[in-house]
Amino acid sequence: MGTVYFVSGIDTDAGKSVVTGLLARSLRRKGVNVITQKFIQTGCRGISEDILKHREIMGMEPQPEDEDGTTCPYVMTYPASPHLATEIDRVTLDMGRIAGATGKLRAMYDTVLLEGAGGLYVPVTREYFTIDYVCEQKLPLILVTSSKLGSINHTLMSLELCRARGIELACLVYNRFPNDSEWITNDSITIFRQYLKEHFPTTALIEVPVVHGTDYPDVDVSALEGRK
Repeated sequence: MGTVYFVSGIDTDAGKSVVTGLLARSLRRKGVNVITQKFIQTGCRGISEDILKHREIMGMEPQPEDEDGTTCPYVMTYPASPHLATEIDRVTLDMGRIAGATGKLRAMYDTVLLEGAGGLYVPVTREYFTIDYVCEQKLPLILVTSSKLGSINHTLMSLELCRARGIELACLVYNRFPNDSEWITNDSITIFRQYLKEHFPTTALIEVPVVHGTDYPDVDVSALEGRK
């Protein structure tokens, strides 16, 4: 059975879809049999738009598992948090359906990157949050942060949640987009390195440069290789 990582952002626009695609691309280029999955997609119809973005970055056509809904069991039309989007579309979520789809992918691939929707405390229902699913499934977390103003607060709060809830932090990914200020970028990454050194000393920080068009860079994925 393959390894499953849950990919969450510190907020809605941290760049986790691009990061998920880049991580999968780099793992694939190293010979890892990898697939991406989307937890819940909102704001589109048909195949998940985030899954399609992953495939573009990975240099792949949509797979049969994309077309039959295995890589994204729930696609809602309204662009909102899952709890609201499901209410608008009158869909009742079955978390077992998502877990079952992940299990099917685990049996087929060495690595599954399961991208969430927004941050850890995004509501899935009125009473159930993304972080609850991560904890219940005991999934190691890839947390995506960015160089935006405000990212220090969001990142450290997310990391404190991981400590409080006993979530395994597989790696922290620093997305340099938008890179508006070298001062802010250099300062925030220094703070994150120090926090990891103190509280997650074995956890790697992976840096992702700004992506220009379809010039997709290779990313250091050594922290994700060979994990069970």
